[in-house]
Amino acid sequence: MVRTIFAVIAFFAYLLTTWPDLIRAKHFNKVGKIEERDSLIAKNVHSWSRFIVKLAGGTVEVQGEENVPKDTPVVFIGNHQSYLDIPILLGHIQKRKAFIAKIEILSVPILSGWMKLMQCTFIDRKNMRQSVRAMHEAVETLKDGYPLVIFPEGTRSQGNSVGEFKPGSFKLAIKSGVPIIPFTIDGSWHLFEEKKKIQNSLVRITIHPPIKTEGISREEAVLLPEQVRSQIISAL
Repeated sequence: MVRTIFAVIAFFAYLLTTWPDLIRAKHFNKVGKIEERDSLIAKNVHSWSRFIVKLAGGTVEVQGEENVPKDTPVVFIGNHQSYLDIPILLGHIQKRKAFIAKIEILSVPILSGWMKLMQCTFIDRKNMRQSVRAMHEAVETLKDGYPLVIFPEGTRSQGNSVGEFKPGSFKLAIKSGVPIIPFTIDGSWHLFEEKKKIQNSLVRITIHPPIKTEGISREEAVLLPEQVRSQIISAL
């Protein structure tokens, strides 16, 4: 428990050190210097994500990163085992990424500032109208060239089981016509969820070959969630 408390304190202390760069990134965003903004975001997000994973005792192995196209937006879709899945992905897969996140994260200072600039989409699941607007915003984010990460289970499994994939998660990729990159996270739940305290663990990320969505039929779209889910489970 002491280690867990220390890790939480260290995380927020580290976030505080990024405050000056966050102010600079907001300025770049305001004056339209998007390339400078994104470069500063990439440097900071990669750094604090790897710091968090290391602090939690995670050792991460990545297989299949060659399956990620370099010059096109994609939708990463994978299983969700742990709170730490997001920093694991941000720190260990090189392509920039934004997330579909719960609106409650907006209450976390500094972190929410970075996530807004990353082009993350925040969804209030208690507000259907807001959720619909947010999903439209996410489609525009993809069209603007920013890849998104979605966990279609909708919650953490806290283990090796993989829940049902909600089909709505796949509409983003289909409407945008961008490839889906399935990924499997294996072992992240050991870092905290297994014993409700921080402990060391090996985490494996498997990135599967892309699945095209442009021009797929309605029948193919219906089968897509289970197709992706089966591929993800195959690496557990």
